[in-house]
Amino acid sequence: MMENEKLLRQVVNHPYPLVFATISGAHLYGFPSADSDYDLRGVHLLPLKEVVGLEVGRETIEKSGMEDSIELDLVTHDAKKFFGLMLKKNGYVLEQVFSPLVVHTTPEHRELKQIATNCITRHHAHHYLGFAARQWKLFQQESPPRVKPLLYVYRVLLTGIHLMRTGEVEANLPRLNESARLSFIDDLIERKLAGPEKSQLPDADVGVHEAEYQRLVAELKSASEESHLPERASGRDALNDLLVRLRLSERRRGL
Repeated sequence: MMENEKLLRQVVNHPYPLVFATISGAHLYGFPSADSDYDLRGVHLLPLKEVVGLEVGRETIEKSGMEDSIELDLVTHDAKKFFGLMLKKNGYVLEQVFSPLVVHTTPEHRELKQIATNCITRHHAHHYLGFAARQWKLFQQESPPRVKPLLYVYRVLLTGIHLMRTGEVEANLPRLNESARLSFIDDLIERKLAGPEKSQLPDADVGVHEAEYQRLVAELKSASEESHLPERASGRDALNDLLVRLRLSERRRGL
């Protein structure tokens, strides 16, 4: 059974109907190793009786481990919780909505992508700055330093810069680097893909990457200040309308 068929089985076996399911993580970012797990993300829909009654359904479904001989990390949120995250400075959920690696989609997912463009603000830069800072701290704490958190640092910063300048959500590092032209990115990816024994970084390179990290942080801050993106999301009413229609739809089980 091919991986996409195995992932689709997760959609079929999910306890709730799904509005969409996409792949995130290393596969989306463009540097999956042979042993990388599949990060399956999406939105599920709680039935009306589990929303209005005393017994509230599960807002978040999480599952990880081996499934059908693939390593899986699955996380889905109920539509209300997910839509709320879309209205905050959360670039991660936007990446899930716009991920081109689609396992399951619906007409409502296509509508959600249209609404999501009105949820992007200049303040999403804070999400990417914070995420990059956490990954950089992780990179600094490890001895010897590993390539993986460093790749996440560059992926996050370049995604944020691209978003501020274009309003487009792009999470694939090789694609982002077509315009960023960081000469060392290909080598870092090759190191990660080569396996654990080659995925460590020589100490002599750390100073170079620290300077580059600081430069890109400053570039993201500048891009945010100069961005033409709005101050606030304007998709709240549309998200509310979509949520109400999803809740009341008698055909929700057919999503």
